[in-house]
Amino acid sequence: MSRILLVEDDDIMRITIQDRLQKHELDVDAAQNGQEAIDLLKRHNYHLVISDIRMPGIDGLQLLATVRQEAPYTDIIMMTAYGSIDNAIDCMTRGAADYILKPFNMDDLIIRVSRILEMQTIKARFSSLQDSCREMQKDMVGDSRTMQLVHDLINQVAPTDSTILITGESGTGKELAAAGIHRKSRRADKPFARINCAAIPEGLMESELFGHEKGTFTGAHARKPGKFEMADGGTMLLDEIGELPLPLQAKLLRVLQENSYERVGGTGTIHVDVRILCATAKNLEQEVRQGTFRQDLYYRLNVIPLVMPPLRDRKEDIPALANHFLHEFSIKRGVALEMSREAMQLLIDYAYPGNVRELRNIIERASVLAPESVITPKDLSADLSPSGVPEGSETPCTLAEAMARTEKELVLKALTRVQGKRTEAADLLGISRKNLWEKMKQHGIAL
Repeated sequence: MSRILLVEDDDIMRITIQDRLQKHELDVDAAQNGQEAIDLLKRHNYHLVISDIRMPGIDGLQLLATVRQEAPYTDIIMMTAYGSIDNAIDCMTRGAADYILKPFNMDDLIIRVSRILEMQTIKARFSSLQDSCREMQKDMVGDSRTMQLVHDLINQVAPTDSTILITGESGTGKELAAAGIHRKSRRADKPFARINCAAIPEGLMESELFGHEKGTFTGAHARKPGKFEMADGGTMLLDEIGELPLPLQAKLLRVLQENSYERVGGTGTIHVDVRILCATAKNLEQEVRQGTFRQDLYYRLNVIPLVMPPLRDRKEDIPALANHFLHEFSIKRGVALEMSREAMQLLIDYAYPGNVRELRNIIERASVLAPESVITPKDLSADLSPSGVPEGSETPCTLAEAMARTEKELVLKALTRVQGKRTEAADLLGISRKNLWEKMKQHGIAL
């Protein structure tokens, strides 16, 4: 429900407007003056402020300046009985969303309020969807028996609001499954927000999820909403949930149980309606036994488990996947690419430790390096050949391939030495945790 702060020193006007707004199912707090409004702004989060301009003490323009500085994501409508074109221009220049003259028709005010709240929803959806809209348009390719079971489960659980834990090796399409669940749910017209718990530094994760107040830490120049606020009414995907630090696991558990939380550095409670999907390549039961993942959170997340099968267990889908990626890169390259029968057989026989993501990388590399429109075995990576050497090639591999293979081997050794703990593996390799995650993704390494 949208929350509005009404600031009006005239008692009759304040009560009249508040009553009319509440009849339209809006949550309205009322303040008699500017100072009382500022106190409420510090304690609560508002979508919209409706304020008179002329008030004793702190007037409406001073309040407008405070709102723009302290809560830049909150819009404000200015009201006045002493209006002029210059006043209206001044208010809009200072950052007001709208300006209305007293006396006004209450229906006119409701229309203006509804328009502003609708624009806020559009902005939030755009912000949360711009990094995931491409994934939202993709369907999982494959008609094998194992994939049909996945499709059937998605169709069954998507219309519900149950929490779903999507597990599977890296590169199996867990994000695509989550996007498919959202697209087929009752929340499909609402935001779909994603956050990768392994790609964001631990010190910034809480702010990304829950937002922060101004001045909470260096660089926090203004109040910022978190992913949960941006996904309000929609769906949130927490990818690599096994990497979420223990202190944040407790806060996430509260969101799941109470649908509420506080921003970093804030005291006001924020209520949200978000369906949570989680994905991980880790064995969370093992993480619970090791004490790195909360048992109560695991049970709360694992309401409906969805297991994405590795590509080696659905080899009958490889031709369809390969042709799908060939079509994608044919459009990008402007060339009608084809796969020879021998090259396709090599793709089918390969084990794919990196699953579908690795197959896509193989097709992309071949689409760039192949001298002809028909991709042959010699255009594929040496890893696909049983002998380790591409057919028709005189050298084991290119320098780039050798370096990539060596890098993958070093990353695997580091992860094995520290029993899969990514932070320790990154320290051992002398790189950042985010850089390690990117290299694991690039080489198709799963834990």
